[in-house]
Amino acid sequence: MDKEKGIVSRDKDFSEWYTQIVQKAELADLRYNVKGTIVFQPWAVLSMEKMFHYLEESLQKKGHMPYWFPTLIPEKNLKKESSHLGGFVPEVFWVTSHGKNEPIEEKLALRPTSETGFYHMFSYWIRSYKDLPFKTYQRANVFRYETKATRPFLRSREFHWIETHCAHESEEKAMLQVKEDMQTTKEVLHDIFGLPFIFFERPSWDKFPGALRTFAADVLNPDGKVVQQPSTHLLKQEFAKAFDVKFKDKEGNNKYTFLTCYGPAVSRIFASVIIVHGDDKGLKFPWEIAPIQVVIVPIDNNDEKIRKTAKSLKEQIEKFASVKIDSSEKRPGEKFNYWEMKGVPIRIDIGAKDLKNKKLTLFRRDLDKKIIVSQAKVLNEIKKIAKETTENLVKNADKLFNNKIKDAKSLSEIKKIINEGGIARIPFCSVEKQGEKCAGIIEKEINTQVRGTRFDEKQKVSGKCAVCGTKANYIVYVARAY
Repeated sequence: MDKEKGIVSRDKDFSEWYTQIVQKAELADLRYNVKGTIVFQPWAVLSMEKMFHYLEESLQKKGHMPYWFPTLIPEKNLKKESSHLGGFVPEVFWVTSHGKNEPIEEKLALRPTSETGFYHMFSYWIRSYKDLPFKTYQRANVFRYETKATRPFLRSREFHWIETHCAHESEEKAMLQVKEDMQTTKEVLHDIFGLPFIFFERPSWDKFPGALRTFAADVLNPDGKVVQQPSTHLLKQEFAKAFDVKFKDKEGNNKYTFLTCYGPAVSRIFASVIIVHGDDKGLKFPWEIAPIQVVIVPIDNNDEKIRKTAKSLKEQIEKFASVKIDSSEKRPGEKFNYWEMKGVPIRIDIGAKDLKNKKLTLFRRDLDKKIIVSQAKVLNEIKKIAKETTENLVKNADKLFNNKIKDAKSLSEIKKIINEGGIARIPFCSVEKQGEKCAGIIEKEINTQVRGTRFDEKQKVSGKCAVCGTKANYIVYVARAY
């Protein structure tokens, strides 16, 4: 444990490290009196607002239009697609009364997800093939009665996300949308947020309720576990039929649309930013989503020349970056530790000796390194570091997958790989219903899950299933997950 900061080493006790980072970096307060929920504090909100911006910007460039839908969904909407309702019933919060405990006419659900709300309206909005593709999204909070142990940002009963809902002429065009969703994930989560992931097609027993095919991005943590991040789904046509979402084709024939949905959960993605980039000093942020990008620390608040230099520097920097002057009465060492914990990409220390030499000291959080630059060149140096910070974090994060994926042909080999913090690649009998039994054995005996087949991998299958010994027809990946 770091005695000054009181931080448990991430490598020694990952769970406690995560808890302490959330508390000491002032990301969330867990004392709100509704079990399984948290209060998002400013340092998390400021970053997540930027994350929402990049995701929404990417979606709008690809033709998605924003909507705001009601939080309440009628029970009859959920009942229209039985497999969807069945998948969510255990997690639904129901509103059943109003006022002085008077029953309402029909039960209303706090949305666990919004397919049944969007598609109810699609039936009014879509008429012709000329309306397609119809691409929408909303930024929203959703509610699920999570029964497992909750953890801030990672797993809670209310989370904040973006959900897209799209209608298409054909299954082929719907699959193009699914692939576009994967590209959006790469452009934003990987290239901007710096998160390494693999897209897996989930096996039949792990698909989204009502989906024909489900694809999900699994982000790998330093401790070897994975976190499911954005998933994208090609839905069964039962959805379009249940909500009468159809269109007239060029020949005037009525046809049902093919629907897709995509759900990047920003509060959960924020958890991966904490986990993947953080260290034993605290947070590290990619430049683009840092709540504050530059902090200026005057070594002596009573020195008039230092104060004027700090103010002038702030006015120049804020033209292209978010910046703050720390004029608190804390000792310089306390300030340094505080802003390192907060993960601010650049700290500028201004002391009397620096000014005398017309120099400034810059601390780079991405490299944990101090550099001395001339005052005349400090703005150009900040812009240079801004570009390098995200690049460095992406490069370091990508290394997480190095040598983590290993082949296994038996339960004992799978167990060894998983216990060493890896991902097992195994020959497997089936990703349809008949393979669920083997997946259950893996989960029971090794406490790990079949994540699915890798979407970007051409399958070369030979040999026998690593579990049951029958002919292998697929290559699947096995990992522990949060």
